[in-house]
Amino acid sequence: MQKIESVAEMRSVAAQFKSQGKTLALVPTMGALHAGQEALIRAAVQRADIVIVAIFVNPLQFGPNEVIANYPRSFAEDLQLCAACGAHLVFAPSVEEMYPRGYSTYVTEDQTSRALCGPSRPTHFRGVTTMMANFLNLIRPDFAFYGQKTAQRAAVVRKMARDLHGGVEVVVVPTVREVDGLAAGVRNREFTPSQRQEALALSKALRKVKEMSDHGVRNPDRLIAEATHILSQHRRVRIIYILIVDTLTMETAREAIPDRTMLAIAAWIDEIRLIDNVVL
Repeated sequence: MQKIESVAEMRSVAAQFKSQGKTLALVPTMGALHAGQEALIRAAVQRADIVIVAIFVNPLQFGPNEVIANYPRSFAEDLQLCAACGAHLVFAPSVEEMYPRGYSTYVTEDQTSRALCGPSRPTHFRGVTTMMANFLNLIRPDFAFYGQKTAQRAAVVRKMARDLHGGVEVVVVPTVREVDGLAAGVRNREFTPSQRQEALALSKALRKVKEMSDHGVRNPDRLIAEATHILSQHRRVRIIYILIVDTLTMETAREAIPDRTMLAIAAWIDEIRLIDNVVL
């Protein structure tokens, strides 16, 4: 497995593979890899000739109240995981490589990013789309892999790529859950045992709503009320949003339609922000 840190080298190596007729898959991450991202890499290996894992803590994704220095890092372990999963390349540029002095160009998607996490993290998706526009230009991947847990991020990137003729297929991989049901995530390692018990309220609410939907409940208000009731029983859980949205556009749904809508939750567990969702 090759590690690349230079933008120029990444462009050259990717172009060489493309000239050989190889298909390229990109797995964008910010490092501190976990079981969910392991699943993305393994899925990418099954789909493409060459798998490139990007490890880049993107400063543009962090809001004014979010401290980038607090983001966990485990680069040596990340490289081992990538190699074990069959990745061919790890692209790990510095901030200076991606956004050199004088950088002033940003990409904004104004439709899919408006709902869900958009209001509470108003600059987040501009950071995601700007970074991904750079990656798409550098690598020209055929596929980009995201987890279902970050469904809105995948939808925003898909919309941006379609609008800008990016030529990439966004592939969404099912959420990986730990034994107790908590969705795999970078913040899970920070939980105390009592916080983790509180965090499990999210997966409990999702399971209940999915069960209700499977039994024919289509009224979004009723489903959201049930999820709200479950979360409200946990004193350390502070709800940011509970919404039922279209799985592609992220627009609020008037009816919970199987396979076309999802219940999405964002909540604080003390000072740790979690997101999770389930396709109905």
